[in-house]
Amino acid sequence: MPLLRDVRDQLESSYLLDHVDNPVEWRTWSKESLEEAGRLDRPVFLSVGYAACHWCHVMAHESFEDPNVAALLNEFFVPIKVDREERPDVDALYMAATQLVSGQGGWPMSVFLVSDGRPFMAGTYYPPVERYGQASFTGLLTAMHEAWINRRDDVERQADELSRALEREVRFIDHLAPFTERLDLAASRQRLRDELVARVDAEGGFGNAPKFPRPSYVEALLEFNDDEARFAVERTLDAMSRRGIYDHLRGGFARYSVDAGWHVPHFEKMLSDQALLTRAYLRAAKAMPEHDEWREVARDTIEFVLNDLAVESGFASALDADAGGVEGSHVTWTPREVTDALERDGLVVVVDAALQRWRIEEPGAFEGRSIPRLDVDEPFSTPVALMAAREALVRSRARRSQPSRDEKVILEWNAMFASALFESGEAPHVARGTSLLRSLRQTHFRDGVWWRTEGQRAHASASDVAWTLDASVDAFEATGDAEWLESASSLARYLLEHYWDGEVPTSNSPHVGNGINARSDLVTDLHAQPKEIFDGATPSSHAVACRAFARLALCTGDTDTLSVAQRLVELAASLLAHHPSAVPDLLEAAGFALSGVEVVVPGDANALSDHVRSHFTRRAVLVTGTGPLAPLESRHSGSAYVCRGGVCQMPVETVKALDAQLRIVGA
Repeated sequence: MPLLRDVRDQLESSYLLDHVDNPVEWRTWSKESLEEAGRLDRPVFLSVGYAACHWCHVMAHESFEDPNVAALLNEFFVPIKVDREERPDVDALYMAATQLVSGQGGWPMSVFLVSDGRPFMAGTYYPPVERYGQASFTGLLTAMHEAWINRRDDVERQADELSRALEREVRFIDHLAPFTERLDLAASRQRLRDELVARVDAEGGFGNAPKFPRPSYVEALLEFNDDEARFAVERTLDAMSRRGIYDHLRGGFARYSVDAGWHVPHFEKMLSDQALLTRAYLRAAKAMPEHDEWREVARDTIEFVLNDLAVESGFASALDADAGGVEGSHVTWTPREVTDALERDGLVVVVDAALQRWRIEEPGAFEGRSIPRLDVDEPFSTPVALMAAREALVRSRARRSQPSRDEKVILEWNAMFASALFESGEAPHVARGTSLLRSLRQTHFRDGVWWRTEGQRAHASASDVAWTLDASVDAFEATGDAEWLESASSLARYLLEHYWDGEVPTSNSPHVGNGINARSDLVTDLHAQPKEIFDGATPSSHAVACRAFARLALCTGDTDTLSVAQRLVELAASLLAHHPSAVPDLLEAAGFALSGVEVVVPGDANALSDHVRSHFTRRAVLVTGTGPLAPLESRHSGSAYVCRGGVCQMPVETVKALDAQLRIVGA
């Protein structure tokens, strides 16, 4: 077949490289692959997964490496494999289809398409043989082939019906009725607070097992200082940082916990989680400074990323859950293994203390092995007396089989991590953040086009560009260097040119345009154009774009850019008013767009600007430095100016007076 790709040469991401020697003749996602399906008159079988996905590897081993399964796929289908992290637009479209068909989603995702890309059947993991009422993969392939040959009209009808439903699903915001009431963001924040407080449980977190971290929920509660909100924040952050979901020897968070107590994780570590959780812990430490150990959690997580995920052009996207083919084998322990490791380094006198601190027991909770965790009264920081023991255990762990690393440098996730570095306020991290953003521009921007990964295989998503824009504003706040506002303004123009749907709003014409498309207009191989509105494990592109446009506008005084952010709020106003828990990140962004505060401190860093950077502020930007910016004009060095909605307070010269003004404007 002329369009068969040499998988090893053409497919470079580690998910796509998975089992490259198996007999399935995988294609890449492209218009050419779909056209090949039409020429051969075959349906497409689309497999979507990612490198750190345990069950993706299971299905690959069980089915894709089976010669009989491969023969079915190669003879009767056009098999296409997609890395969801490289093509989030493809993933979002067909995940919506999977949820419509099966009522649930997840990875691996298995979708059957007609040659124009319309899905007609979708599911997730299928076992090689029928289990517990779940169809076998070979049985499913046989049934799909039979339907294609003998019941083509039914297949086409199903594809038509599903595509109509899918169009509404992936462009949900386009179908919202106009919101005619006055949007009360304070009421929406209170509604979100009440719902989260009601949902938090004794183990921390906001739902049943499996438990996923939701940093944006925690950050939303920092708005409030009542006992219930503080309890929800404290219980959640303490539980996540003390139980097994956190790696107490190497640092960093696993993807999620399979149990309600945050003890047994699904062991993969993803850069996006490290970035968002680091930022949440840092912001919480600023809002509740009595919890200084949260800053230590953030520091340790940053160190994990710097030590274990650094690659030449940025940071790799994930570490696998498996090592040596065994899930979690690189991080779990028995008491005997701990004893042997410490005796090897002459540390036998601290064996009992080490077993007690990290709760290494017999038998352990995970297949008889223990996952290190801390007791409720145990300090997060390793005691000096056990530092050598921790180092010995880290060395011992390093001698084991290690998890594979997904080397992709994803623009969105690296920008998230840059934002977390700036949030720390520590000079070495700020310098690393600015260096990272410069590196991303060199590796991910080529010939006027932004790319999601450094290999220029997939165009940047709206989230990629919006996060890089937002991180550039963070860089300006952290350094006062106007270079970063110039970079942010360039990214804002790119976002409007390639992702905005319709006429671009201005201050003179604010109620036009239909929001942000999730993919660039340079992408031509998808039959639908999704929009993201609901916030999930990561914020939606709608929310990040709104926040980035609003913060850039506040820093520059550009009312046209502010109009874009306000239009994004207007389009989703009914969700903000009635369903804020579905859009918590957009709710934060809306605060910047509708009532953002500018704290203007002209000149180089001083006590006033340092104070703003080191304390928790709500919906405020810091404008400092000496660049030619409108907010700095006619302002005097040594004073701070607090402004909101075009109205400024009297200039102040002391931290105490500045705090008083920030309280007045609700920041």
